[in-house]
Amino acid sequence: MSDLKKIKNALISVYYKDNLEPVILKLRELDVNIYSTGGTQKFIESLGGSVIPVEQLTSYPSILGGRVKTLHPKVFGGILGRRELQEDLLQLEEYDIPEIDLVIVDLYPFEETVASGASEQDIIEKIDIGGISLIRAAAKNFKDVLIVSSRDEYPALLELLNEKNGSSTLEERKQHALNAFHVSSHYDSAIFNYFNQGKKNIFKQSIAESQTLRYGENPHQKGVFYGKLDELFDKLHGKELSYNNLLDIDAAVALISDFSEPTFAILKHNNACGIASRNNLVDAWKAALAADPVSAFGGILITNRKVDEATAGEINNLFFEVIIAPAYSAASLEILKQKKNRIILVQKPVEFSKKQFRTLLNGIIEQEKDLKTETVADMKTVTVKSPTKMELSDLEFANKIVKHTKSNTIVLAKNKQLLASGVGQTSRVDALRQAIAKATGFGFDISGSVMASDAFFPFPDCVEIAHKAGVTAVIQPGGSVKDQESVDYCNSNGMAMVMTGTRHFKH
Repeated sequence: MSDLKKIKNALISVYYKDNLEPVILKLRELDVNIYSTGGTQKFIESLGGSVIPVEQLTSYPSILGGRVKTLHPKVFGGILGRRELQEDLLQLEEYDIPEIDLVIVDLYPFEETVASGASEQDIIEKIDIGGISLIRAAAKNFKDVLIVSSRDEYPALLELLNEKNGSSTLEERKQHALNAFHVSSHYDSAIFNYFNQGKKNIFKQSIAESQTLRYGENPHQKGVFYGKLDELFDKLHGKELSYNNLLDIDAAVALISDFSEPTFAILKHNNACGIASRNNLVDAWKAALAADPVSAFGGILITNRKVDEATAGEINNLFFEVIIAPAYSAASLEILKQKKNRIILVQKPVEFSKKQFRTLLNGIIEQEKDLKTETVADMKTVTVKSPTKMELSDLEFANKIVKHTKSNTIVLAKNKQLLASGVGQTSRVDALRQAIAKATGFGFDISGSVMASDAFFPFPDCVEIAHKAGVTAVIQPGGSVKDQESVDYCNSNGMAMVMTGTRHFKH
């Protein structure tokens, strides 16, 4: 049996009449019976020729101020009737229901009404009921019905009517059904977002708010971002953001939010390879870069202060992908814009979601973000020796960094500067050895530094290795059955240790 279907009856009910006239004239030329309502009916009548009011089919007028016009079995029966089922055809005949082969419907301008700043009452009235129902019904029965759900599809419809003399193939009807379900999902998401406004859960944002990326984590992977970046940043310069840029930006924004002093951080693969706090920004930058000038190449830069000309001059010596700051001086922008692909972002004061989601297996897992940031008040000294005032300051600094670094991790810091970190290791000892090797490799004197661990020490080996390298104070959550062994080693060797009671795994 041929899948070619001839259009005999059409239902047309649209908000926008733009470019509809050629379609109407062609349908009349093809002797198609046209059913219509309200303003669309008047528009068709103004073109001359006949149109059948839906009220004539249903024997009901438009009621409730136009809220109910097409919601009737004689309309939906004509759309949903399955032409291959004899029982459906018999019922259509019994109730005198015409087979509707073409549905042209668009939707009330809900998003435009919201954007105009209209009252809630006006916005609610722009939630389409009949239109969305007609679209879904016609798309569901694409085997027999051609659905045109947007004025953007009129040219394609006109071409189809001309080429196939008012008929359509199954493949064409299915493609139009796909377009219709895209329209309906976008529309429903926009309505959901309106009612959900103020809630920042990224998984509840409209699927229509998406940005196709150049590729995903690697060139052979496709990537899409769902969200509204313009709510978070003003982009002043540079190329499009990539998948990996976005991952690093997310990590950078989370990290810098824990620091109140003038701070500069450099991130690579979601981890800080350099970070420092100083009284002025240019010094913070120089100290951050010194931690690992090799890894800084091609990194993501972020600061919590306005970038001035002096700092921009120093930064400009490094190749980097993205810089994020709350503001930039005019002179600093002239310097930073010298590289055409360099991405310059202004971070807006936006409150982020307190939830995190991740796809996993055949589902999604959700958790609260790790929003706990320990201060000196949260540190319990467990050794005979107490940390000095400077050590307490460095312990707080190091613990903020360890919270935002991939586990297992160890952070070494001194004078509010990251010396080095051991990142993503399968053992805490390996993480520590990696950190010591990096710090010494870049010429840092570890003596008098502090060590932060994202989780407890199962054995005293880490504090022993740290002590021999020159570390004088340690911060860790505690909780190991062998905590006392680590404490005893510190007591025997003049080290200070504090515990926070809070683990900061980051997988």
